[in-house]
Amino acid sequence: MKLIKLDAIDSTNDFLKALASQDELENFTTVTAENQTKGKGQVGGVWKTEAGKNLTMSVLVKDFLFSNDEVFNLSLVVSLSVAEVLKTLNIPDICIKWPNDILSYNKKLVGILIENTLKSDGRIVSVAGIGINVNQTDFNELPTACSMSVIAGKSFDKEELAILIVEKLKEKIQLWNTSAKIFWDDYFNFLFKKGIPTAFRDNNDQDFMGIIQGVSPIGKLQVLLEDDSVAEFEIKEVKMLY
Repeated sequence: MKLIKLDAIDSTNDFLKALASQDELENFTTVTAENQTKGKGQVGGVWKTEAGKNLTMSVLVKDFLFSNDEVFNLSLVVSLSVAEVLKTLNIPDICIKWPNDILSYNKKLVGILIENTLKSDGRIVSVAGIGINVNQTDFNELPTACSMSVIAGKSFDKEELAILIVEKLKEKIQLWNTSAKIFWDDYFNFLFKKGIPTAFRDNNDQDFMGIIQGVSPIGKLQVLLEDDSVAEFEIKEVKMLY
């Protein structure tokens, strides 16, 4: 894989998107940065990270998505790849909080932001941004976050972690056509709070109880409500209270 290592950048996603627009980059080209000044989260959110301590990376993915209806497939394989790598590194109690945050002991370890660009020839080119709390130990301002180092009691090699994740992602994408159902099952098995009565809050600040049933093929969260109906929610239409 082609690895581009930067000391500091505003956003690895923006850097890689700009690079991909000007150059015919090889698939799975990866950019990492020791410090990211304007990290992005889901739907306009911000990803904050302590310089030099964590893994901030973006991966170019081409020739995988072929329509807008398939966009969630990439979110699934990226989150599943990260979850499985963390599990092999003995990080316990790994869950995927829909759509693609990775938790350990209910604390956020990983944020993922996937940005897709539709080319004039109809191709979809994607940049998967992955932020992992690796060796940071101070989370006083982020009470719902934690790091691999805090949980495991040791430090980790960030570059080695990046390579493991990209290799796992390549493997899953190559197997997608024959193994998609297995990967969906694996994703559901990692899904946080599945089958458990959980409190939610909708866009109107109304709280309600529901039970996560699954995720639709286009990535909507499926929740069984108290009236026995099943509602589907887009990202940011509902917040899990836990």
